[in-house]
Amino acid sequence: MARAISVRLDDEADKALKTLESTGLTQSEVIRVALVGQVRSRRRSKELAAEVAALEADEHDREEMLAIVELMESLRAAR
Repeated sequence: MARAISVRLDDEADKALKTLESTGLTQSEVIRVALVGQVRSRRRSKELAAEVAALEADEHDREEMLAIVELMESLRAAR
């Protein structure tokens, strides 16, 4: 079930709303898209952080990464 809300916009948010409305979206559509997009963005950030933590905890991956760095440094020094 849809529900109505009210919100007070500061100048920056009002300008952003007007900019997005100029694309043909209604105020309601703009707000819905922004809310859903923000949740997706935050969820993706958490997923990426978890992936980075898992990679950092992977000792084999870290050893391989260090070996690549050493190889790249040796190639650069050989010039």
